[in-house]
Amino acid sequence: MIMRKLLAAGSACGLMAALACGLLPATAHAGEPVPGATPKVELVLDVSGSMSAKDIDGQSRMSAAKQAFDDVVDSTPDGVELGIRTLGANYPGDDRKTGCKDTKQLYPVGELNRDQAKSAVATLQPTGWTPIGPALLAAASDIKGGDGTHRLVLITDGEDTCAANPCDVARQIAAQGVDLTIDTLGLVPDTHTRSQLSCIAEATGGTYTTVQHRQQLTTKVKQLVDRSTDVAVTPTATQGADTCAGAPVLKRGLYSDRETFSQNRWYRVDVRPGQELRASATVSDDRSVNADYGVLLRGVTLHGREIVRDDESGTGRTDAVSAGIRYPKPKADDDDTPAETVCLQVGNSFSAPASVKTTPGLPVELSIDLVHSPDQPSDVAFYGLGRGWWLLGLLAATGIVAGLITGWAARWRLNTGRTR
Repeated sequence: MIMRKLLAAGSACGLMAALACGLLPATAHAGEPVPGATPKVELVLDVSGSMSAKDIDGQSRMSAAKQAFDDVVDSTPDGVELGIRTLGANYPGDDRKTGCKDTKQLYPVGELNRDQAKSAVATLQPTGWTPIGPALLAAASDIKGGDGTHRLVLITDGEDTCAANPCDVARQIAAQGVDLTIDTLGLVPDTHTRSQLSCIAEATGGTYTTVQHRQQLTTKVKQLVDRSTDVAVTPTATQGADTCAGAPVLKRGLYSDRETFSQNRWYRVDVRPGQELRASATVSDDRSVNADYGVLLRGVTLHGREIVRDDESGTGRTDAVSAGIRYPKPKADDDDTPAETVCLQVGNSFSAPASVKTTPGLPVELSIDLVHSPDQPSDVAFYGLGRGWWLLGLLAATGIVAGLITGWAARWRLNTGRTR
């Protein structure tokens, strides 16, 4: 069991490294980030009147956000261009038309002066409306340009109070073909807020997280800023099926999907003779979930015979769980031998408190790679070992020989002592 876990984990890590380092085409498509280019991040902070509520560890939401921003600014990696935009910070009146234009760039996206950025945030006070849609449009303009990653991090405690639907705005931004990810953090676990913020994040491939403690807010924003330095392959949206028969056929690449709590999704991959299928599945808990959960990834034939599987568990200390498998298809004597269809099942055992909304489903990221099998059989196949039994045999033989030599040496030393 331990050997299987190590080999499966290694295959998943190797797959992700291969995807990042060259198994996928190295040429960036239009709008995609270029490795080594300067990443840009803009933090979009809600400064509306409701941010004065004191329900974050005994302090106001605004105070918690300010402290988190100070910590994030101090820890921002060198080379990241960081900016700050506010919404609802300047107009305290009742005129909706004016309030819905209340968004301002507090600190421009560019080389970071940590003292200036923190001083700008220190003066903020909860004031007005919540124009999320207009703020996102303006922030997308703030951050455009350059060949690096582009990321917006929206921190808010409520829904948009203006006419524009911010989810439609996020879709509009995504449709422009610019590599821009919007991550959302909700300071209040409200159903309507969660639904709107989840929709915004999903539209651009980002994440949504409910935050109820200051340290949790600090940690999550730091994580998202650090993530901007990673150049990742943009996932292709897909939708798994309830059975293998109706599952989509996936080729080499990175895919995104969603599945509800304790759901199983099916996908199909055609593996030709002489190829090795390498796959990994990651399920993220983008909301509060119960501890003790797991992710299953397994491959079966069209007739239901299991070929390979991996299942990994979590205990509430991580925000994602991954499982990985490898399956080599032996070379055939006949070049006309057809490909074998492998049915991939991705399942999860997540559960959530009754107060947590279960839709939309949990984010799923599925990596598929098909490589030419090496001349030597793969060490990882059936149930994580397969034809790797030769390796176990070699290790066993080595152990036996080492034991015989050690025993002979000990006996020789004993006899020599008696002779003396």
